[in-house]
Amino acid sequence: MGLRIITAGACAVAALAATAALAQPPAAPPAAVSNAVDKPTYVSIPMEVTVNKPAAEVWAKVGKFCDLGVWMRIDCTVSGPDGQFGAVRKIAGGRVTEVLVGMTPLSYTYTQPVAAGRPYNLYHGTLEARPVNATTSKLVYTLTFDNSMLADDAARARDLAQKRTQFEGALANMKVLAETGAMPPAPPAPPRPAAPAAK
Repeated sequence: MGLRIITAGACAVAALAATAALAQPPAAPPAAVSNAVDKPTYVSIPMEVTVNKPAAEVWAKVGKFCDLGVWMRIDCTVSGPDGQFGAVRKIAGGRVTEVLVGMTPLSYTYTQPVAAGRPYNLYHGTLEARPVNATTSKLVYTLTFDNSMLADDAARARDLAQKRTQFEGALANMKVLAETGAMPPAPPAPPRPAAPAAK
């Protein structure tokens, strides 16, 4: 008889504990972290260079998705068929990912996807070989992105100038490559600062 009373009591206590647990409010889920920017400021940098070759010939020399590895003098690897929707290229030692999201016979557009823990700036680039006449074309490179997360107007101006200088240099390389079939010589590396004199 005593054994049955203890067992029944234990069951009653367990039932009460389970009921109490069910009565507790569930733990709040962790707060979602958004990559969205509250007040974006979208900017574009249009750049172009005239090339003394027909557009189709120019595009054959510089228009593959990983050709930028040549004319920007950086490493580039591509997964998926190069030049088809969804191709993904990795540059800068794999630190930067770019996805091909639009294309025509003489152009492509790419974007950099959302990265965890970093505000999304909607970075897009378009490269196009635009016919001018039977023997001449233009290479047109346009960047579009949100620069609102930079500190101030001075920082935004510096960023625009840096990007323009970098990509106008790439266009100059593409022009030489398309017209001559070879890249121009690489600029000399900047001198290293002298080591401080020993005291």
